[in-house]
Amino acid sequence: MTLQQRYNFVISWFGEHVPEAETELLYDNPYQLLVAVILSAQCTDKRVNLTTPAIFERYPNPETLSQAGFDELFPYIRSISYPNNKTKHLIGMANMLVKDFNGRVPLTVDELVRLPGVGRKTANVITSVVDKQPNMAVDTHVFRVSARIGLTRNAKTPLATEKQLIKHIPAELIHKAHHWLILHGRYICIARNPKCGVCGLQPACKYFQKNKASV
Repeated sequence: MTLQQRYNFVISWFGEHVPEAETELLYDNPYQLLVAVILSAQCTDKRVNLTTPAIFERYPNPETLSQAGFDELFPYIRSISYPNNKTKHLIGMANMLVKDFNGRVPLTVDELVRLPGVGRKTANVITSVVDKQPNMAVDTHVFRVSARIGLTRNAKTPLATEKQLIKHIPAELIHKAHHWLILHGRYICIARNPKCGVCGLQPACKYFQKNKASV
């Protein structure tokens, strides 16, 4: 199977079996999504979704969040990983939104990465989810799954993975493919003991073909 044939199979399978794929973070607007994605770094979406309702009620927009003090905001996210840094990031992010962007979340990667707590992965998530831009956010799931299947070759960094994926996935599907790979990694192609027996990608998966005798 050639690389393009592998991509074609994977895209076709997901398109048929997971036609609607979207983030599991709960949000109502770009501001809420930005807060949730910042909090989700090295934390589960489930934990974030338990945490954000109280934050959104108390700080419904960047203006109110920008006025929060560290000691006031911290208790809301103490159960999230790295709460000290994320508290500072959220306040700094809100202040910059108010000061530099009139309280609106920018929708370009270059502008988003200027915000405290926002790296390329987060910026790609925001632009692809909110605006369906052809940007591929590479987290641990995307990195692992794309390498296992064989969609990427010798990609040692998230950026290298991102570049290889967007080269072969049609632009209009990239925003959706991001979620296909994340959800597949979260529930099927898990880090330890992947559930190859129930995986529909077996015919195209290098990992399965190499290890099928043991799985």
